[in-house]
Parts: sequence; structure tokens; C-alpha cells
Amino acid sequence: MSDQRALRSPREVATEVIATEAAAVQGLLPQLDERFDRAVTLLGKASGRVVCSGMGKSGLVMKKVAATLSSTGTPALFLHPAEAVHGDLGMIVAGDAVLAASYSGTTEELVQLSGIVKRLGVPIVMMTGRADSPLARHADVHLAVAIDREACPLNLAPTASTTATLAMGDALAMALLEARGFTREDFARLHPGGQLGKRLLKVGELMHGGDATPRVGTDAPMRDVIYEMSKKGLGITAVVDPAGRLVGCISDGDLRRLLEKDEAPLSHTAGEAMVASPQTIEATELAPAALQRMERHRITSLFVCDPEKRLEGIVHLHDLWGLELF
Repeated sequence: MSDQRALRSPREVATEVIATEAAAVQGLLPQLDERFDRAVTLLGKASGRVVCSGMGKSGLVMKKVAATLSSTGTPALFLHPAEAVHGDLGMIVAGDAVLAASYSGTTEELVQLSGIVKRLGVPIVMMTGRADSPLARHADVHLAVAIDREACPLNLAPTASTTATLAMGDALAMALLEARGFTREDFARLHPGGQLGKRLLKVGELMHGGDATPRVGTDAPMRDVIYEMSKKGLGITAVVDPAGRLVGCISDGDLRRLLEKDEAPLSHTAGEAMVASPQTIEATELAPAALQRMERHRITSLFVCDPEKRLEGIVHLHDLWGLELF
């Protein structure tokens, strides 16, 4: 006889699904014990890669876990268990560790693969919902991801179980991140083309430095100031003292104002015409910090200086537009 259930609204179904999956993740907390610490130690000691594996929906979850590990400082790859026993076993080498998932703990392909891996002397961390399953018993470390029920109304489709497995995989990745001392700078290095990586770029990586930095000395005549501004094309120049320390700046706007109020604007030196104490930033600060400072002071350029105010470069608003920080 087919199931006879009252038809619910989409929102009612969604509410139950989300609540069930949230409960499944919350239910992982009492299952965390010293085995989690051992798993992190085992995976962290691997001199090679963490080889992630799983079949079906668990395989899709483990592909994401492998990507998360790789992007946060733990080299990882995904190995399909069925393909492994048909030629791809060579992807596992000495120094690797295996991280696999099977909610039932009985997936044939993984059982076969785990036996081969054990003979190779490669350690295995296994995530399952059953501590008495073959895969749980044969693993070096077993992590429990048991749930009360699936979020599927039929209690059949892997839903809450895959969510719990994914959460445990993320927990492992973040624990390894901290254990390795992975930093924001490391993250930016691994994500040079992504939006997150762009937000972690430092000012020193974006600035115009060296000969590209517009600068004049305090005693430079205004003709030289105008020439320097035109040559560098940023609409502004730094004014530095003999030691290379930033003491002021002259912008296009400053030049216009000088022309309006002075009958002989070219008779001045840079030191006489400059605006003192311009806004600065250090090369080690992040790109969003530079943008925030420009917006706060309604300016389009920041001079990059070291702690002693020695000029190192300049970052312009145009340098930040391409990063989509706005």
C-alpha cells in the first residue's frame, strides 16, 4: 500500500528539512571524543596527501572535503573507490593518509579499497554512522556521524547524513588549519584568482613602487612638480625630505587652487606649495583597509610608508576597482 500523507506546503517541508539537518549537525557534538584528536594527528602527520574517498552522495561530499582541505593548507585529492581498484590505486603513495566516508559502513567498493590500503601500510580515518560496521572496525580511527533520521520525508534519501558527514569533514579541515598555523596570508597565496584571495591582498602587492612612485624633494621648483605629476599620471605627487620621509603632497586640485590665488604659482617650491601630513598606509595592510581609508577621507590615493614615514609607494583608487571590493 502506498504512503498516505497529508500534502504539506513547500515551506512546511523546507522547515522540517532544515530543522532535521540542523539537529543532525548538532548531534555530532556528543559524538566528538578523543578519536577526533587522533584523526587530526594522523592526518596532520601525513607527509603526502590526504586521499578522500566515498561512493555516491558520500563521494560528492568527500570531493568537497578534499577541496576544503587543499584550500586551507592540507594537500588533498579525491579518489573514486571503484576507479581505484581499476587502475587508479597508483594515486595513493607512501606518506599519504586516507579519509573516507560511508554512512552504512558497508559500502562494497570502500571495503575492498580499505583492505588494499591497509596492506599498503597507509592509515585510514573512516566516517560512518555505525560503530559496529566493517569499515568502522577496520579503520585506524573511526569518527561517528550517526543521525536520528534523514531529512527526507521517506527517511530514505541521504540528506541529514550527508550534511553531518560534510560538517565533520569541515571540522577536520579547520582543526588541521589551526594545527598547521595556517594564516590569512597563506590563504591569499592559495587563492590568488578568487574573490576571497583578492580581499586578502596586501597594499604592498598593489602599490606603485620604485620609479613608478611620483615624488619630488621639498626644494623642487613647481615646473618639476608639474612634470613629475604628468609623467607618473596619478594626479598627485609626494613631497619628501632629504632622508626620503614623506612630509607632504601636491595634487591636481592643489595646483588649481594655487593658480586661482597666486599670480606667480611657478615661483614656489614644492615645500612651499605642498599640503602637509597626507594620509598614509603601511604596505602590510590589506586592500580593503586602503579602500576604507580613502572613502573615509574622500581621497583617491594613499601614500605607502614604513613606520618611520619613509616613502615606499602609492596606491590609487583605480588599483582597487578591479578587485571588486566595492
